[in-house]
Amino acid sequence: MEAFLVSTGIVALAEIGDKTQLLAFILAAKFRRPVPIILGILVATLVNHGFAGALGAWITSVLAPETLRWVLGISFLAMAAWTLIPDKFDEADAQLAKSSVFVATLVAFFLAEMGDKTQVATVALAAQYNALLGVVAGTTLGMMLANVPAVLMGDRIADRMPVRLVHGIAAAIFAVLGIATLLGAGKSIGF
Repeated sequence: MEAFLVSTGIVALAEIGDKTQLLAFILAAKFRRPVPIILGILVATLVNHGFAGALGAWITSVLAPETLRWVLGISFLAMAAWTLIPDKFDEADAQLAKSSVFVATLVAFFLAEMGDKTQVATVALAAQYNALLGVVAGTTLGMMLANVPAVLMGDRIADRMPVRLVHGIAAAIFAVLGIATLLGAGKSIGF
């Protein structure tokens, strides 16, 4: 349950102001059809974070526990720093396939999420908790908590969100996880 809750919270906070959230705003404004956009985001996130979580779980099987502890601790600290860097939206991310709203959203979101901080966080969280389903379910819920309001309310909430504050909170959580991991907090779960 801890893996699910931590994954949900971290990704929901990290996603605020992220390029994929900006993409959700653009898709909502362009298509004005929230249901297929939300479903496209859900499926893209499940597939993307499923692969990322599987990679994280695999990493735990190939690294020695002490090495894994250092890799994860440093990774969480790096994620804390990365979270503080504002995302810049690339117009190429908005180039959509000429097909249905669902397919266009699925493709655009999947590609935009590749190498994104929430995908990297999913790898690290899956390795940290060794709970693939809990982490993927949590990171997916976190993505949906951040992006569904973006799709439904669009521009009405974009200017009112305290992005810097939210990123600061997410960075602090990543930093605490990194320090706790380096100090041995994960020893009870195998590393």
